[in-house]
Amino acid sequence: MLNMIKLVVGCTTLDELAAWMQRGARIDGYGVIRTRTMPKQADEIAGQGSLYRVMGGLVLCRQPIMGFRPFTRPDGQLGTHILVNDEIIPVQPRAMRPFQGWRYLKSEDAPGDLGGSAAVSGLEALPPALRRSLSELCLI
Repeated sequence: MLNMIKLVVGCTTLDELAAWMQRGARIDGYGVIRTRTMPKQADEIAGQGSLYRVMGGLVLCRQPIMGFRPFTRPDGQLGTHILVNDEIIPVQPRAMRPFQGWRYLKSEDAPGDLGGSAAVSGLEALPPALRRSLSELCLI
């Protein structure tokens, strides 16, 4: 299975991301993430893959991708809406350097899901710099 990975700019917690997703644009009941280019392998991803989200230098969660829709940006150029499920699934934190746009992510290279909300609450309570350091040391 193929997934995507993308940075979340200006958001540092999963609760904040959930609030943003509810306040932001919606299409057919799904949250919308805007990007410039349509993935060439969109058919392999839609309905099967997830969008892994990088916040504060860490991959922290994923959201199932429900589909892709082209749209016209304000500058007249074509863009792509990535439609995601509202479910935010915490994953094992993993350090990730900043990058532009999005990248493909194979399932075998993706971080595993975290089990149970107690584990998530404990990690969420840590400052982002500490989470990053612990992840780099492979302690979380």
